[in-house]
Amino acid sequence: MTKVLITVPDELLQQIDREARARRLTRSRFIEEAARRELGSPGSDVIRAALDRSRQALAGVGQFDSSDLIRRDREARDAANR
Repeated sequence: MTKVLITVPDELLQQIDREARARRLTRSRFIEEAARRELGSPGSDVIRAALDRSRQALAGVGQFDSSDLIRRDREARDAANR
């Protein structure tokens, strides 16, 4: 990972540090996540939350073959479009 040196106004740095502490993040992690959000990339917290939602939605489903599900969905869609 590359280190960079940036210049920000003192007041902004104080706000960053306060918010990073409140979220229990390092300053670097806070700035990294803010940059990812600004650039449209999901942060690790967003990805983690999506994975948790997926696990909850699939809890108790048991084993299945995803290719069978995709094939059935495609066949149903194709039949509806005929």
